[in-house]
This record gives sequence, structure tokens and C-alpha cells, in this order.
Amino acid sequence: GASVSATFKVTSGPAAFNGDLVANASWRNQAHGSQQSETTIEKVRNVSPIKINEFRIGSGSPNNPTDSFIELYNAGKTSVDISNWTLTERPTQQALFSTVKIPAGTKLSAGGFYLLGLSDSGLAVPARAGDHAIHVRSTTGMKAGDSITIGTGAGAETRKIANLGTAAGNHTTLWQPLPDGPVITIPAGSTNVPVADASGFKVGEKIALGYGANYPAVARGVERYEVATVTAVGKPGTQAYLAADAMAGETNIKVTSVADISVGDKIRLDIDSEGHGIETVTVTRVGTEGHRTNLAAEASAGATNVKVRFVRGFKAGEKLAIGTPVNRETVTITSVGTAGPNGTGIDFTPALEHAHGESEVAITPGTGLDLAAPLKFNHAENLPFCDRGTGISFQPATAFAHSSNEPVQALGTGITLDRPLAKGHEINAVVRDAAVKTAGYQGTPAPNQWFGGPEFATSADLFGRFHISYREGSMVLRDTSGLVVDSLNYGGIVDPWAAEGYQGVSGAEESGCRVPAPGPRGGFFGLAAGATDSSAGRFPDGADTDSNCSDFFTQAAANLLADSAAGATNLKVASVEGFDAGQKVMIDSGENMETAVIKTVGTAGATKTDAAAAAGATYVPVAGTIGFRNGQTVTIGSGTDSETAVLASVRRFGGSAIIVASPLKHAHAAGAQVSGSGITLTAALTKPHARGAQITDNVPTPGGPNHYAKKSH
Repeated sequence: GASVSATFKVTSGPAAFNGDLVANASWRNQAHGSQQSETTIEKVRNVSPIKINEFRIGSGSPNNPTDSFIELYNAGKTSVDISNWTLTERPTQQALFSTVKIPAGTKLSAGGFYLLGLSDSGLAVPARAGDHAIHVRSTTGMKAGDSITIGTGAGAETRKIANLGTAAGNHTTLWQPLPDGPVITIPAGSTNVPVADASGFKVGEKIALGYGANYPAVARGVERYEVATVTAVGKPGTQAYLAADAMAGETNIKVTSVADISVGDKIRLDIDSEGHGIETVTVTRVGTEGHRTNLAAEASAGATNVKVRFVRGFKAGEKLAIGTPVNRETVTITSVGTAGPNGTGIDFTPALEHAHGESEVAITPGTGLDLAAPLKFNHAENLPFCDRGTGISFQPATAFAHSSNEPVQALGTGITLDRPLAKGHEINAVVRDAAVKTAGYQGTPAPNQWFGGPEFATSADLFGRFHISYREGSMVLRDTSGLVVDSLNYGGIVDPWAAEGYQGVSGAEESGCRVPAPGPRGGFFGLAAGATDSSAGRFPDGADTDSNCSDFFTQAAANLLADSAAGATNLKVASVEGFDAGQKVMIDSGENMETAVIKTVGTAGATKTDAAAAAGATYVPVAGTIGFRNGQTVTIGSGTDSETAVLASVRRFGGSAIIVASPLKHAHAAGAQVSGSGITLTAALTKPHARGAQITDNVPTPGGPNHYAKKSH
């Protein structure tokens, strides 16, 4: 029952080291005479004091999403030789291809900066000596006849563009199915892979699949990467679920999606559980998919109309099942109106026998999928199923096995050179066109070193409907012996081992210690009003408390969501995060930039009504929802029709809308303003500023001391 405390001072040894410091405590239990012990482990790093000090993903106006740099800083008191050190940077959903090598003879003085700039393009796959064409990640701004440099240092060579083709597409991934998976493996010797997205692939063009770097890589595993020629482009995988119960003996299943499902496809159903069983069925006919929504208001017994959240896909004449499995009843749709609690909803016959509460399900099962043989087992509504699709076919066959979520990339037609390459160049080698001013790092000063990629941000289509930008990744700096000198995750935990600080952070939107991703704020799942010129960095320079959560900051930066005229004193913005009264800010960029002082900070958001809203309505369709939050007070309308309202909820997908807590007092025509209170300035603007212009308290400082306000984590 006694407590014992001991403090030890740990001093670094003469040799560089990455590893675990293990502390053991042992004692004899006086009551039982037994020996007892406890052990605790702390990861320690004893290396040179070089820090990843600042980085930018993209800049603001003019919009350049690849205006990226990484800055290193010597936080020590003596010069450090960083010759042949390596930096890897890995965006989420991409393979760990990147290895930027610092040239021999490079020393970084105490308090000095070393700037790495992303070139406007880079190799998407390795290029060999004798190649007449190269596959690149970007062709933005390039044109036939331009001179380009491939590689850096002594290995660099210059060629002219004879023909400008297409760049490599964004990475998709090898299909991850449920319930088949969550991971499937495509064996070596295969000539087809199922994919999450088949867009961008073309017969005759190249495909890259798998992982590509031998070192440095997580756990030093050997990664597998190969290039083939596309022979056929099929359909991507489909993940959906049953729209209705399916009974043993039936030859049809109702499903929530028929997208990319073909006759002859084989689908695995269910899980092995009591009363059910796993079986694989073959599709003989593809019908229509079911459509699902929820009631937007209560419906009483005897009603012949329900208000619903969505009406897309519902048609007169279809059967509509309303309610939970306990009180479900089926009616026939007679007409389809508009969505929302104030919409005209869906009419049907006969009248409801039971009352149904708000949020209960309403679903039309569709005609579904016909099957080649009767079902062997019962299968419940809502259980997931997947169809792998027909995928991408290619030659030659794979030399390695590939598994779910590995990157798969369409390589485009690339660039044809005026003469063959004399040397080989690795993946992500620099491809730089000095004439390009709209891609890659464009700032001052010039970088100490160019690197070819990959880009810091990735993008994807979510469910085939929403384009999502992922600003997440990791960076790792290693010395010549391969020891980690500094590392971080930005935006999210991509490689947990590369983060510094306590990783067990819990709560809303928490995922352990990571650097905040610089870029647009006020968006939703990556959707934002536009780019902002902001960076993430240590403040002061070189600050390192072994916690990425506290050492890194970003500038307070947001976009204007509405035009601001000269003489205005209020700005409608996508985010108010990081801004405070009394703060000096910069508005816009270039010749149109002006400074101002903030008087008050209100709430974010600005849009217009997308349809007329009647007095008494609580559901208001709007053109966009960027910046709005539940519980926020907004102003709707202008002049004598202006009124304030509290947002009960914000609907971002399936038709943007706001739901206000109390019925509107006035009617508002389509195009009426809806906005938060924004940021009010102490003096009137001297210049007009267009929607999308940025407001910021500081700007990135590549190659120089960082400028941040302490509060802007």
C-alpha cells in the first residue's frame, strides 16, 4: 500500500539513437514474500536538432493547389551536415513512393533554413534510359515546344516537349468489400483487379498498381509496384445493402443500388449467423434500385400524405413502405412533390392505418435483381453486400499479389520528348517547366532544392456524387544512418508511428497528436469556399516539446463568401476560427490587398435561398451551407423583410438547406441573403473585394522566421 517516487535525469549519449527507454521497478511483497515488478516504456530520440519547421499545401488567389513547400530549420547551436539525408512525404490514400535526397556537401548553419519546393510536375512512374515518353503527375501550364528538366543535380537532363498528352489521374484503390472482406487479395499472375473507381482508365494506356518504394518504408517492408497496359475498362465495385427482407426460395432481391452491377455478376450475401447463412448468387437481370428516405414530420393515422427529407428517385405508381418493422405498412404513391417538413411531400393510397413519427423510414424497394437460382437462406433488410464489378484488365499479368486499398492509378498518355532519355529516373523525380507559373511552388525565395512529388493533397469522388479533397499525410526526415530526425502527421493520423505526443486523444473530431492541415477552413468533409494561402509551422522556429499537438500552428485564414464593396465595414466569411477583436488582418492579395483591424467577430457563413420560402416555414433550401453550424443565429432577407433565425440543423447533402428553430415571420423570395454576422472592421474598406478573396492574420514565410499567432492551432 505504500507509494514510492523517484526522479531520474536522462542525458543523451554520444551516439545517435531512435528507440525505447525502458524503466523497471521491482520490489518484494512483504506480506507474501514474492518478488513483484512494473515496467514502463518511453520512446526517445537522440539525433541532430534539425526540424521540419513549416510547410504549405497550396496557396490562395490566384488559386494554385500545388504551390507547396517544406522548410527545414536547424534549432541547434552548431552547423549540421545534412548531406544525403532523406525526406519522405506521403499523402493519404497514396503509396509511400517519395524519397527526397539532400545533395552531398549540404550544411545547415545554426538557426538556418533549408527550403524544398514542389516542382510543377514529377514522374508518376520511373523512366528508363532510352524512353521517348514519360508519365507525369501534372501537365498544367505546359505546352508543346517547352523545355523541361527531368531530375536534379548531376543526373538532370533537359528535353523539349514534342507532344503534350495527358497527366496521370488521381489514385483510386483496389476494391475493399463488405462483407467479403474487409480485405481481399488478388494473387500474382492476375490480369484484372477490382477497383473503387474506373474513371480515367483507357484501353492502350498504362496502369500502375501496388506500392513502390523499397526504402524508407514503414517497418522496412518491401513494397510491390508494377506497371501494365490496360486491355479493358470495366465497372467499379458497388457497395450497397438489401432494401427489403429476402426469403429462402425467392429468386429476386431488392437492393439500394444497382449502379455498376451487370448480368452474370456474382454477389455474396449475408454473414454466417443463426437463421441465416452465407451464399453466393448470380445475377440474371438488373432492375431498378430501391430509394430510401426518412419522414421529415409526424404522420397521423388516416393521412394520405407524408413529408419526407428526400424525394429524388420516388415515382408515382411505386409501392412505398412506411415505418419500422414493427409498424410498417405499404401504400401506393399517387404523386411526388417537394422535400422537407414544409414541402408538399408524397401522396399515396390507401390512407395510413397507424401513426408514424418523424425520422421513421420510407422506402420504395424497386424491382431489384433477379437471380439464377432460389435463395437458400433468409436475408434481412439492411445487411450489406458488394459486387466487385468487372474492374480493370491489363497485360502482362501481375508479378506480385495485391490487396484491398492498395493504390491503382491511370497513367494517361504522358509527354513525348524530342529525343530519348540518356539516363534512368526514379518515380517522383523532378519534371520542371520553368515557363509554368500556375503549378508547383511559385514563391520567393527560390528553393534550395526542388522535389518532384507527390502532391500533398489527394482527391476522390465520394459515392460518385461528391468530390472530396483530402489534406492529410505524413512526413519523415532521416539522417544518413536511417534514423528518424523528425516526423509528423498532418490533418489526421496517417502513419501513427510518425506522430509525436500522446495518441490516445478522444472526443469529437480528435484522432491523436497531429499537425493541423493548412488550407481552407469552414468546409465540410473537405468541401470549402476556396483556397487560402496558409501554412503549418513551429512557433517559435524549431519549437519541440515532443508533441505535434502543441508545437505547430497555422495562420488564421478564411475566404470571403460574398462580395464586399469599397466602404463596407463587414465581411461575410467561411470561418471565424482564429480571429479576434483588435487583430490586424490582411484582406485579398497582390495589388488589391489592404490591411484592416477587427472590431468584432461574429459568426461564419453566407449564401442565398435556393427557392422561395413562405412565412411560417422552417425548412429553407439554400445555395450552400459553408460556414453554418447548428445553433447559430443567421440573418435572412434584407430591408423590411429582414429577420434573424436560429439554425436547428444544417443539411449539407441531398440538397442544401437550413432548418430554423422557429417558423419564419416573413416570406422570402429565391435569391434572398442568408448570412452569419461575419467579421466587422473598425474602418471602412478602401477597395472592393470579390467572393473567394482571403482574409488572414499572417502569411507563410518560406525560408524565413515563422509568423503565427499563438492561438491559431
